[in-house]
Amino acid sequence: MHLTSILPTLTAAFLASVVEVVEAFTIVLAVALTRSWRPALTGTFAALGLLVVLVLIFGPLFALIPLGVMQFVVGTLLVLFGMRWLRKAILRASGFIALHDEEAAFAKETDALTKLAADKRADWLAGMAAFKAVLLEGVEVVFIVIAVGTAHHMTWIAGLGALAAAVAVLLVGAVVHKPLSTVPENTLKFAVGLMLTSFGIFWTGEGLGAAWPGADLSILAILVILLIVSLVAVSVMNGTCGRQEAV
Repeated sequence: MHLTSILPTLTAAFLASVVEVVEAFTIVLAVALTRSWRPALTGTFAALGLLVVLVLIFGPLFALIPLGVMQFVVGTLLVLFGMRWLRKAILRASGFIALHDEEAAFAKETDALTKLAADKRADWLAGMAAFKAVLLEGVEVVFIVIAVGTAHHMTWIAGLGALAAAVAVLLVGAVVHKPLSTVPENTLKFAVGLMLTSFGIFWTGEGLGAAWPGADLSILAILVILLIVSLVAVSVMNGTCGRQEAV
């Protein structure tokens, strides 16, 4: 286990988890401030409990899959997952789609919950909103932890990155009691998209039996190449967007 493997794994898991936890926290906070902390925490802990059960059930199954097959499958999934994030980040950075606004998402969720105030099921529905948000974002965190950690047997390191992200977001959120709109989410998604895609390309190659020059250091080279291509894409699309606005 080398530092060149540990740091990228830890960083990718941390940054990706920050994005997911911020999105879940926004919904949970909306529930807590609109209704109360009881349905918000009930939904949150119910979702976390279900996530733990899913990990305990499916986690050991990964140990039964041959390493080469695991690297190829996980690598392919990471490429698809990372490119999805990277594509959206490029489109947002170039102005083709709007930046994600946590304050707008918070206001939308708060408005929806406020309209349910007269409903007798309001607390139950609010709890379900928190449950759904934590479960959906949590599933993505679990996938990221397994994906970036399993191929090199560093799931616990990726898990530490995800745990650190959750603790950091919750501590900051507990202090400020408002949506974390100052988090540069698109920049984070850009970085995470680059890292996950780089990991994916590297592990897909390893799964196919490729001998990467420099071993794990090749991940950095892949990341730099992807970064250059992405920045060029943003620059070209910025020019295209500017010409369309001028017309």
